[in-house]
Amino acid sequence: MKDTLNVAITGCGVIGRTHAVALQEFPQATIVALVDAIPDAAETLAAFIEKSGRRRPAVYSTIAEAFAAEDIDLVALATPSGLHIQQGVEVLAAGKHVIIEKPLDVDLSRAQEIEAAAQAAAEHGIVASVISQHRFDQASVVVADAVAQGRFGRLTSAIASVAWYRSQGYYDSGDWRGTWSMDGGGALMNQGVHTVDLLLWFMGRPVEIDARTARLAHDRIEVEDTAVATVTFENGGLAVLHATTAAYPGLTVRLQLMGSKGSAVVDNDRLEYFHAADAGGESADMGLQGGGNQAEQELAKSPAEDYEAKDPTVYPAGHVRQYRDILGAIAEGRDPGVTVSDAVNALAAVRAVYVSATLNQPVLFEDVLAGKYNDLEVRTGNTSAESV
Repeated sequence: MKDTLNVAITGCGVIGRTHAVALQEFPQATIVALVDAIPDAAETLAAFIEKSGRRRPAVYSTIAEAFAAEDIDLVALATPSGLHIQQGVEVLAAGKHVIIEKPLDVDLSRAQEIEAAAQAAAEHGIVASVISQHRFDQASVVVADAVAQGRFGRLTSAIASVAWYRSQGYYDSGDWRGTWSMDGGGALMNQGVHTVDLLLWFMGRPVEIDARTARLAHDRIEVEDTAVATVTFENGGLAVLHATTAAYPGLTVRLQLMGSKGSAVVDNDRLEYFHAADAGGESADMGLQGGGNQAEQELAKSPAEDYEAKDPTVYPAGHVRQYRDILGAIAEGRDPGVTVSDAVNALAAVRAVYVSATLNQPVLFEDVLAGKYNDLEVRTGNTSAESV
């Protein structure tokens, strides 16, 4: 194993810069190449990296050019999501590790192509991961560890809500915004996919999804601004999933997890509430109604690392934590904390919501994964601001 990994970043916009800042926290990673079809974007990022005290990376217009000129071990894909699959397959075929910025793709069948490629590459020690940085938030880790240890008993239910706001001007700012072809969906796909991923991480594999979507507060978009669904999981647990960009002026992301021996609430990426029976404390036949909060003592068991970005305009703490996991996976020859299959499952859950809402009936998660509805043109409930 090499002492230093040579890294290429493809896509040198805002997200590419985030990857660059995160990578600079690790002395075992050196950014040697930047790839972008727009030379000025790559040159600007190269100058930023050099100014921060690191070696100035070389600039290329294609991944193939970078591979031909540089010894590259890991590629970070920070390009538009429509390019992720093509570029990801190219990187894996070259025998390089890859990390893909979310979303993996907007099309489930294309995403499954790279899932197969990643699984084949893993047999040769190649690591492929997808950014899902909220899995590495301190609150998320505390809850996931408690689930793994069975501290909540049987998981009975969950409520996941993304109650955000986006103005009409946000959607009008680009012709691609709010379209099925480019966005792949609305509030759930764009604003809610991270929360879907956390819900599946905590609750397990979905079995059936029953959903409704609507466009209630925006005009001139194809996709939903509001989605609700009920989800049944393999463990028998039930969940309510909610996502909207029509919650003026914008509220928080909130995930409540409830079980027979404990419960937790993560709000705005913070552990707002935690109670597990095995930690002792109060109990009551009629419940504590939110009392007995053990959040502080649970957080104290695993204090969060303090990662401050060198660039004050970017704070990629989640990316830093996920890169720590990815670089560790490469060094140790293990799977990363977030696999391509994890990202495919989250995308399939979103697709299942859209399929169920279009058909106005429950759908099986496995049917969606198997491609039963690949030819279905999904649509949004036809209630819009213009009709009210």
